[in-house]
Amino acid sequence: MQDERKQSFIDTIQKGYTFEDESFIIGGAMLDGETIPGLFVRVPLKTMNRHGLIAGATGTGKTKSLQVIAEQLSDMGVPVLLMDIKGDLSGLAKPSPGHPKIDERMEKIGLPFTPKGYPVEFFSLTGKEGIPLRATVSEFGPILMSRILDLNDTQSGIMAVLFKYADDTELPLVDLKDMKELMRWVMGPGRKEFQETYGRVSSASMGAILRKIVELEQQGADVFFGEPSLEIDDLMRVDDEGRGIINIIRLTDIQDKPKLFSTFMLQLLAELYAKMPEQGDTGRPELVFFIDEAHLIFKNATPVLLEEIETIVKLIRSKGIGIYFVTQNPRDIPDAVLSQLGMKVQHALRAFTAKDRKNIKLTAENFPLSPFYKPDKLLLNLGIGEALFTALGRKGRPTPLVQVMMRAPQSRMDVLTPSELNEILHKSTLRRKYAKPVDKESAYEILKEKIKRAQKEIEAEKEKKKKSRSRREKSTFEKIVSSSVGRTIIREVTRSLLGVLGIGYRRRRY
Repeated sequence: MQDERKQSFIDTIQKGYTFEDESFIIGGAMLDGETIPGLFVRVPLKTMNRHGLIAGATGTGKTKSLQVIAEQLSDMGVPVLLMDIKGDLSGLAKPSPGHPKIDERMEKIGLPFTPKGYPVEFFSLTGKEGIPLRATVSEFGPILMSRILDLNDTQSGIMAVLFKYADDTELPLVDLKDMKELMRWVMGPGRKEFQETYGRVSSASMGAILRKIVELEQQGADVFFGEPSLEIDDLMRVDDEGRGIINIIRLTDIQDKPKLFSTFMLQLLAELYAKMPEQGDTGRPELVFFIDEAHLIFKNATPVLLEEIETIVKLIRSKGIGIYFVTQNPRDIPDAVLSQLGMKVQHALRAFTAKDRKNIKLTAENFPLSPFYKPDKLLLNLGIGEALFTALGRKGRPTPLVQVMMRAPQSRMDVLTPSELNEILHKSTLRRKYAKPVDKESAYEILKEKIKRAQKEIEAEKEKKKKSRSRREKSTFEKIVSSSVGRTIIREVTRSLLGVLGIGYRRRRY
């Protein structure tokens, strides 16, 4: 009976995880806690644009699962983009030093182990320990800018009009100081010109928008907005051996800046969606995007921002872009997004409270039914580097639920040293392209000059009025002095003064 169950399991997994198209191995299938050598769990490459989830409690191996999938994609020529919040993915650039436990794991799975490093580029929002990432305010546009600033309908309307005015008057909006100077101009010297064409705007609303821009600046967005902005094609490269380049965005220095993190995330997704052509069914993704610590996006996101993210996630897969969220608990992801995730790698969860137990039950209900597993029980007992797995297989249907022992990463499971990191950055051609900020003439400089000219004109007009008033006063005085009444007054005043001074005169006698 046990042998029949095992054979039934083997048949189910072989049928469910054998694909005609390209696929890669993430590990070996397990039954009753034992790994069956040679019974591989594969992922079809063509479904990697259908998004996914890697979840599990701290220390269960989810980051290493991310590392394994990124390696396999790179080997198959697919570029990868990783959001590295904790800073522990840099080891992808160097080969694994090996370990007896790795050998033991790979022997159980039935796979050889070949240590190797991968082609890596390091990016950073602040320019520290990576190629600086930038975007212009114009690239954001009024809708995204309103979403990021959490503006109400009235304020969003004003933002749209400000962008329209900037376009119509050829004022480039590159960074946040351009935006602030534009607002200063519209509420100051340019008010009359602006209102004649675009109508009046409330000073209170403009003040509210300005305060939110300042708040964004305080989280470091003044560094992010600028030029040269990232060209999306630079994330889609392969190396000379045809391996997809793994782009790692190091975010260790912005963990306490959720607004900046959300700003960048939304802009990048929107930029990818806007600039990538429709792919159709090409059989392979153009880019796979992993977002580590994904709860940081959703935890501080406004309802409007959440709606924007949900919309992009639904639509972007048609552009050949796959998005994979890495987080501790699947409940960190909104249901509208969770329902779009075709692949699930679920590591162990912990149950310390009644709420934890409820979450585990809900998580178990998201998996396909299986005669071989009880997910709610198994989720509490998975070992490190083990996971419950399902993906999209033939015709977009879920593959059978399987407990998988994940293969070990072939690259280093540790961070690079500062000298190793600097060596990679020094060799990067992209660093030379993006390292130095470019401050071209934009709205700030143009409007500064216009404001200066306007102030000079105002000062000149004041001076002109002052001189005109002085001339009028002088003319009036001269008229009074030259009149007979004026001469009489002057003569009497003179006599009085002479009398006071004791100066008299005697009439001459003849």
